[in-house]
Amino acid sequence: MHAADLLSKRAELTPDRIALVELETGQRYTYAQLNQRANRLANFMQNQLGVQAGDRVSILAKNSITYIDLFYGLPKIGAIFAPFNWRLTAHEITYMVTDLEPRVLIVEPEFVPTLKALRGKTRVEHVVSLRGAAIKDATEYESGLTAAASAEPERPSTLDLESPYCILYTSGTTGNPKGAIIPHRQILYNCINTVVSWGITEHDVSPVYTPLFHAGGLFAFLTPILYIGGRIVLAREFDPEESMRWILDEGCTVILGVPTLFQMWMDSDYFEQADFSKVHFFISGGATCPPQLMQTWRERKQIIFRQGYGLTEVGPNCFSMTDEDSEPKSGSVGKPIFHSQMRVVNPETGQDAPIGEAGELLITGPHVCSGYWRKREATAETIVDGWFHTGDMVHKDADGFFYIDGRYKDMIKSGGENIYAAEVEAVYREHPAVQDAALIGKPHKKWGEVGLMIVVLESGQITDETTLKAFCDGKLARYKIPKEVIFAESLPYSAYGKVEKAKLRQKYLGA
Repeated sequence: MHAADLLSKRAELTPDRIALVELETGQRYTYAQLNQRANRLANFMQNQLGVQAGDRVSILAKNSITYIDLFYGLPKIGAIFAPFNWRLTAHEITYMVTDLEPRVLIVEPEFVPTLKALRGKTRVEHVVSLRGAAIKDATEYESGLTAAASAEPERPSTLDLESPYCILYTSGTTGNPKGAIIPHRQILYNCINTVVSWGITEHDVSPVYTPLFHAGGLFAFLTPILYIGGRIVLAREFDPEESMRWILDEGCTVILGVPTLFQMWMDSDYFEQADFSKVHFFISGGATCPPQLMQTWRERKQIIFRQGYGLTEVGPNCFSMTDEDSEPKSGSVGKPIFHSQMRVVNPETGQDAPIGEAGELLITGPHVCSGYWRKREATAETIVDGWFHTGDMVHKDADGFFYIDGRYKDMIKSGGENIYAAEVEAVYREHPAVQDAALIGKPHKKWGEVGLMIVVLESGQITDETTLKAFCDGKLARYKIPKEVIFAESLPYSAYGKVEKAKLRQKYLGA
């Protein structure tokens, strides 16, 4: 058993149903057409480029149907899909190419300069030109696809649930990126868990505008909805106003965003007139969503708003919540999904933490990755006796609902006391003048480290450092209140909405 037949089987069941709308081209693809493209991709790679089971195939491009071709086509021949984050520098991508050693790299015009910077430092056997990219001696993607047969390729006899399906690089907080090995098992159970736990049906329509090099773009809704027979609306990039318009035009019913996207939508001129009555629920992931932002959406648009949690290594959809619980349990990510087990563990004792007490989240189940590519030590440190150690600090209430309290690693040690950034940031975000806030540790001769808070204000709002510090009185212990506040126009965010604190440390501390 394996997951290479997911699209083939769906195309067999509902061949003429619309599976995907590509907004850039206006093309609507049925399940049969998607599967034929995936077959052509597999045959193109295998017969023209010599790709075999276990080979890695990478792409450096923005969202398009090509990602769908690769994601569903490569597993049919046992090859591994390994997309690169196009927002990274050539230096960062050089490390990944060297680590991964892809046999094929597909590049579109915008990233030809990055490819040129890679050459001489890395070796890729085949470079494929996408969308007319001017690359010397490169194979042209569309012509290769068109020339290939549309018949189902023969599956490798070695293919099973533990075979690698894709490798997705995680940025991490320290050191070089690690390639999470996502096996066929994880792909299948992410689909099953999401459909069963979230109530996804063949009638659901979901937009995808988050990058498809991310687990969220691939797995939050795209693969579960194509598994159950619904429809995906694919955008090349995110635009606040345009995305709201086509979400409504296409009748989208389940919508994923990150906190920054929800804020951008709310700030858009089109927000007030947008009618979301066809939407079953919105869900925020990627980073903790400010409670006030969720409540504002509920009050202004009368919608169901949930908060999710996930990681590349365990999938983006680890918890579930009913519509009825979404408001009274606002701030919670819900209860564990169907086929999963979770523990809240005191990291010092290894014992389960009592109800209401914070501990590290440990996860086991068929949706956990195999480990990290060529990093045995990191794998052994992270997956212990089958339990994935997330590094996230959580607590569980008496009703079994989980709450994310922050990262254990995202911590400041000041005068021997631990200060968790997420706790302090949450208080700052409660202030009506604050749109977002990020805490970093600033070296201090006496205390070792003290808190430096970088604050972005809401449009038109004014406040000062003294006022914000006073706001923390009674909400935080004195030692947790940041010693310094800096106001900024914006914070650096990753593609999935997380504040990139390394960039803040570089900018404000030179570290």
